Amino acid sequence: MNKEFFEAVALMEKEKGIQADYLYDKIGEAIVKAVRKDYNNKDVVACDIDPEAQTMRVYVHLNIVEEIEDENMDILVEDAKEYREDAKAGETLEIELDTMKFGRIAAQTAKHVIRQGIKDAERGQVIRDFQSKTQDLVTAKVSRIDPINGNVTLEIGKGTAVLPKGEQVPDETFTEGELIKVYISEVKDTERGPRVMISRTHKGLVKRLFEQEVPEIYDGVVTIHSISREAGIRTKMAVSSSDENIDPIGACIGQRGARVNNIVEVLGGEKIDIVKYSEDPAEFVAAALAPANVLSVEIVNADEKKCQATVPDHQLSLAIGNKGLNAKLAAKLTGWKIDIKPESGFYEG
Repeated sequence: MNKEFFEAVALMEKEKGIQADYLYDKIGEAIVKAVRKDYNNKDVVACDIDPEAQTMRVYVHLNIVEEIEDENMDILVEDAKEYREDAKAGETLEIELDTMKFGRIAAQTAKHVIRQGIKDAERGQVIRDFQSKTQDLVTAKVSRIDPINGNVTLEIGKGTAVLPKGEQVPDETFTEGELIKVYISEVKDTERGPRVMISRTHKGLVKRLFEQEVPEIYDGVVTIHSISREAGIRTKMAVSSSDENIDPIGACIGQRGARVNNIVEVLGGEKIDIVKYSEDPAEFVAAALAPANVLSVEIVNADEKKCQATVPDHQLSLAIGNKGLNAKLAAKLTGWKIDIKPESGFYEG
């Protein structure tokens, strides 16, 4: 083997991120597979690659015999003595092959297996890269938009993933070459390659955006307890602080609303309610129904997590929200079933 071969493998390791040892193993396997065809595919061929010495040995090991039983695996004593003078029947003879004489078919076979090996290694690297980003936020580049089903193909690092129409925020549009934020919810290794589940509607997207935008969350001083989301319309998020001197809601909103506004912009104008978490269910439910002012919360059944919230008559529709959205998000945020009633006890017809 010449110097250029080893330099090429080193370059491939650097450019593709594939370990040289892996490549040498695959190349060795390819050569053995190709040469075995000359021996009726019998397991008599071996290959040793030494990158430090920059050498490659390909050899066959044959049984020294008095009488040939298998011409692909045996060699007569007299023939063996041409390679080793003290050869005796019952021993094994190792014959080194001239790597320059493998022939065109062997070379083509080796190239094919090497190419496949490199492809498998690259695929494995892509899977590892995606798996390291599971349940995380990534920046992706829009490479293609399907005009029929609306699915968007994205470039993420060295790999690609499809953002289905169902995981896109309603009414949002994309342009080719645009950079967008997506959430990687799951990565599966399939026969067709890595299947990456990405989303713009997942509540984890909002969580990661706040972790990036709010240092107090990243540092662990402010904790996000729960998030409920109707993508593109409204998100509710419950937070608390381990430091009594830090207001968790204020930290998330930022000075003059700068922090939350940055996130709202990324989400295309989606409204975000940030409420204070409480271990007291009544307090938590009351906070979750913001922006409505809740007069009281009565626990109806603690085991079934049912409660009743009372609000001023004029704020009943605000507490329930358009198409019941505010009440629905509050219930998801707290984990409680909330029955909302007006202070007068009479519902507007």
